[in-house]
Amino acid sequence: MPAAEPDSCALTPRAATVRRVWQETHDSWSLELEDPGAPGASPGQFNMLYAFGVGEIPISFSGDLAEITRPVHTVRAVGAVSRALCALTPGSSLGVRGPFGAGWPLEAARGGDLVALAGGIGLAPLRPLLYAALAQREAFRRVVLLYGARAPEELLYPAELDAWRADHELEVFVTVDAATSNWHGDVGVVTNLISKANLDPDTLTAYTCGPEIMMTFCARRLVAAGVPESSVHVSLERNMKCAVGWCGRCQLGSQFVCRDGPVLPFAQAAPLMAVREL
Repeated sequence: MPAAEPDSCALTPRAATVRRVWQETHDSWSLELEDPGAPGASPGQFNMLYAFGVGEIPISFSGDLAEITRPVHTVRAVGAVSRALCALTPGSSLGVRGPFGAGWPLEAARGGDLVALAGGIGLAPLRPLLYAALAQREAFRRVVLLYGARAPEELLYPAELDAWRADHELEVFVTVDAATSNWHGDVGVVTNLISKANLDPDTLTAYTCGPEIMMTFCARRLVAAGVPESSVHVSLERNMKCAVGWCGRCQLGSQFVCRDGPVLPFAQAAPLMAVREL
């Protein structure tokens, strides 16, 4: 069955302005935009950001979506478009389309434990979910973040991680692959934090974002511990172009990541993630 014809607004970028830009790590920057025409968005969704004269790429929301007309996007400079976006300065213009895609199903965790598992820049798409959970903290028993990066200097939002940890509303566990002399935290992969967090599989809803291999091992570890596959959600990343399910660039089996994802239950994503180079 062909995809429904998208609204013309979904295909035409609207003008936005960069309000602030700041560096997060050696290759990642956050941009706060002025986007007065922005419709509402949900944690886990993404915008298509267009660097004029260079191109367009999908970037997840990484800020508090209560401020939707001032969205924040954290961008890793790894290609021509992302480097152009990271080089923008306050007052610069860019094009925005979106929001697109399926977001994190926050309501699924209501009344139980919410656990976010992030690897590297995968914390950025999970951050709006954590903001939303903290805004209605009484709706959840525990809110837990398990986060890993390659090295201490590669951790996103370190000051905020410290603030969350000190506030005790959010339990924060952080690990790195390679420690430096001044690192006093855990060393190892994110999956090692699962047992350390003493999670209850009967009340847990998990949301994970990061490298695909990391998400797969985290999800498998949780399922092996008794968490239903339907209670584990992953955020997939594929090469997106149209963002409305037309061009087929992000097709993953029968799914279009831009339209049916990027967030999918692991039960639905697992067979697709198991196929090499799909």
